[in-house]
Amino acid sequence: MPHATNHSQSRRTAGKKARVFIIDDQPIIRERVLELLAREPDLEICGEAEDPRSALDRIAVEKPDLVITGLSFRHSHGLGLVKDLGKRSPRSRILVFSLYDEVLYGERAIRAGARGFIEKRAPTKELLLAIRQVLRGEIYLSPRVAATTVRRFFGRNALTPGSPLEELSNRELEVLQLIGSGRSTRQIAATLGVDVKTIETYRGRIKVKLKLPDSQALVARATRYLENSLTPRV
Repeated sequence: MPHATNHSQSRRTAGKKARVFIIDDQPIIRERVLELLAREPDLEICGEAEDPRSALDRIAVEKPDLVITGLSFRHSHGLGLVKDLGKRSPRSRILVFSLYDEVLYGERAIRAGARGFIEKRAPTKELLLAIRQVLRGEIYLSPRVAATTVRRFFGRNALTPGSPLEELSNRELEVLQLIGSGRSTRQIAATLGVDVKTIETYRGRIKVKLKLPDSQALVARATRYLENSLTPRV
């Protein structure tokens, strides 16, 4: 009944605060978001965590309205965490807050189950806008990503081809990041919980998709990709 629904919504607006849980491996980022949300009368922090493993258990208990999460973690990748959160706490909406390029990761995050993606470079007011938009049940993407998504939907212009990186799977992109951070094949295998042969297979696929002649070129491309991802745009 419409009248009952409106009454429920007005009660939430008038009194109940939206409960937010933060996941990020950088304490300074968590502190920044905590300080920001503490000033907002309609929002409250119900928990924080620095890694996905501890976050999943706590979120299952806290049942937050919104989870703000990064994508880069020591032993796992945030896109996998987004999928796990959707299973463990389906009523919690997810906003990805990441240093990685939104054009490359925004759509991937939405496909994984997030309701929004915003870069850590974004102004404070944009983060608050994204939080409230996601809490309203809407999807948040920056105008730049939204425009890219529309172009993909209707077909790319032949004069503006997409980046070869878009051809990589989520796992291949994750391996590329780890290569760029200087980790060896064995270290990457340990981080992702797979065997060395599997990582070698991923490396081979990445070289083919990016048209790289050898491992040296792969390392150089991975390093350049990571540097570009973490460098502010002007």
